Amino acid sequence: VQLQASGGGLVQAGGSLRLSCAASGRTFSNIAMGWFRQAPGKEREFVAAIARSGSTYYADSAKGRFTISRDNAKNTVYLQMNSLKPEDTAVYYCAARVGGSYYYSGRYEHEYNDWGQGTQVTVSS
Repeated sequence: VQLQASGGGLVQAGGSLRLSCAASGRTFSNIAMGWFRQAPGKEREFVAAIARSGSTYYADSAKGRFTISRDNAKNTVYLQMNSLKPEDTAVYYCAARVGGSYYYSGRYEHEYNDWGQGTQVTVSS
């Protein structure tokens, strides 16, 4: 699966951004999708994921502020980020998980087969 992430940028604390990740190379409805992020000097961490069924899962840091969604007709997954904080500053990566359970979305890096190039999100205080 080829993935192209976009939508990052510079935003003030409390603001919003919507990230997009366009997928190609596989039937999108057969792919579970996830978002991860990596802040400077830190390991990459899970943010949110959406299963083929549409069920979602969030990291505690994202719950109540971020929303992951998918549009199978557009082969795209989104991450709507609201109430952004400076600690959300990171490079955000989308990832694709091919196969597996229809209802499971994957919360660990090793569960994903393909990765996008990342998009920078910077939140100023």
